[in-house]
Amino acid sequence: MTTLSGAKLETLADSEALARRAADWLAASVRARDGVAAVALSGGSTPRRLYRLLAGPAYRNTFPWARVHWFWGDERFVPHDDGESNYRMAWEAMLSRAPIPAANIHRVPTEGIGPEAAASAYERELKSFYGADRLDPARPLFAATLLGLGVDGHTASLFPGTSVLDERERWVAAVADPHGKMRITLTYPILESSRNVAFLVEGPEKRMILERVRTSGEDSLPAARFDTFGDLCLFRDAAAAH
Repeated sequence: MTTLSGAKLETLADSEALARRAADWLAASVRARDGVAAVALSGGSTPRRLYRLLAGPAYRNTFPWARVHWFWGDERFVPHDDGESNYRMAWEAMLSRAPIPAANIHRVPTEGIGPEAAASAYERELKSFYGADRLDPARPLFAATLLGLGVDGHTASLFPGTSVLDERERWVAAVADPHGKMRITLTYPILESSRNVAFLVEGPEKRMILERVRTSGEDSLPAARFDTFGDLCLFRDAAAAH
């Protein structure tokens, strides 16, 4: 098992270099998987650059789009066309610009349904894709999982002090963020069920929290509790390092 303290750490010159490195990493992770591969996407500004790169000239014609299925590690419980939607961001940056079969895009249901029902529906979709109700450590769900890091130490929508941090049975949960807004998140066992995981961290405001999750072992910081059998990388820009 590998936590962030033991992750393979790479420091890139700036946000653009970080996005290029992450794009290379994601492409390699998917190509290493024979047949159908699943990817768990994250939101935020850093992956937006990555998604645009993947849909651009450098990767558009070489990435194995037809056999990759796209899921989300978490989603804000807002309509799909809302400016806060992780789905909308990924759709505009990559999914609408790349040759991706519609059936390969598995967005979180957030319209015409309540948060708890949405979490249950997404859990059923993940289990249907995986082909089993229980995870097999020898057969990870995802070929690659992208994660970010909040200034409070959260990752996906796993926030400090919330009961979902101790969830080990459910695959997906509805949670309230610190502002009381609802989100849907994959739980630790599902996020950790990945052959390759990368945390993308950029900006000087992340420097202190990144140091804490890597060195302190504080159990109160959700990102510090992440523990995977897969290959774990941490890509940061220079601003998050110095």
